[in-house]
Amino acid sequence: MTTAAALIVAAGRGQRFGSKLPKQYAELGGVPVLRHSLLTFLAHPQINRVGVVIHPDDRDLYDRAAEGLSLEQPVAGGDSRQASVRLGLESLAADPPDLVLIHDGARPFVSQIAIGRVLDALQRSPGAIAAQPVVDTLKRGQDGCVAGTQDRNGLWRAQTPQGFRYSEIAEAHRAAAHKNLTDDAAVAELAGLPVALVEGGQENMKVTTQEDLDGAERWLRGAVAFETRVGQGFDVHAFGPGDHVTLCGLRIDHDAALVGHSDADVGLHALTDAILGALGAGDIGSHFPPSDPQWKGTDSAVFITHARDMVSARGGRINHVDVTLICERPKIGPHRDAMVARLAELLQLSEDRISVKATTTEKLGYLGRGEGMAAQAMATLSLPLGR
Repeated sequence: MTTAAALIVAAGRGQRFGSKLPKQYAELGGVPVLRHSLLTFLAHPQINRVGVVIHPDDRDLYDRAAEGLSLEQPVAGGDSRQASVRLGLESLAADPPDLVLIHDGARPFVSQIAIGRVLDALQRSPGAIAAQPVVDTLKRGQDGCVAGTQDRNGLWRAQTPQGFRYSEIAEAHRAAAHKNLTDDAAVAELAGLPVALVEGGQENMKVTTQEDLDGAERWLRGAVAFETRVGQGFDVHAFGPGDHVTLCGLRIDHDAALVGHSDADVGLHALTDAILGALGAGDIGSHFPPSDPQWKGTDSAVFITHARDMVSARGGRINHVDVTLICERPKIGPHRDAMVARLAELLQLSEDRISVKATTTEKLGYLGRGEGMAAQAMATLSLPLGR
């Protein structure tokens, strides 16, 4: 099977952004700019691993932006973008992928469609880049005046991701280490590698200035057409020794505990799967594998906020969630309002957009015998078309 890695370049200082905070860590819709693209690549079914190249001084900022995400260890960048990419590529050499996609961390709205187009083009070409054809009239300037009109036929604005066969682009970067080239396609061109062009999308903007960030915020607020998505989730856990259960983010005293790799919160697990399902982004186990010891005993709030942030990263919003807890005990009614309040806090929704219900199986089956608990959930999202 062909393996593909994504390398997100986020080591720049962003002098033109006009802030002490590097642009890739500025907030966009309440989420760092960098996190938007990380979530999109992590959710793509053909991307096996995601790594980030950062500035050594930004480790605390990076840790906050990448909190809860399953990423490669970050790599310290160099004194230029080209050097940073080369160092990132070298970090993959011990276990090299077949393909690598290189993406600017300041492009938060890359779509899964664009990623897929680049990957598809790499089946036919050693390199492929997302780009947009130039549609504006181009003028040459001299001394502040128009000095001529440039023919725009065949001209494209290069974007990222830019994808390549790993071994070839790694060798090309090593050979061009003494150059100062503006993108990875230029490195490939210097090495004589053909590079295909695919449509990247108008929304695949790069945040360079504060004005760009303001424009990105406007885009997130709804300057695009939306579609409605609905997802459903189900989870079940058995009872074991313990003195409490965790349900919908709430600790409830009980004479048994739910058994699971994390805190076994069936409500949050089912709801996380419902949101991921609406996104078409797999299930909770694909993002937080139970075989990974780092998630042992984890508060499931990490899982639900990850799914929430994935919605934000794609420019979407959660409209409504509905959770049904299925058990004979403990009684849910006395805790319902507190559960709704906790879900509202975690999802950053008003309480009137959240429903928590409970039912039994009328003493039938393993749930009726009190051997465990189950939950089912529905989530309704609005997502920009094509995202």
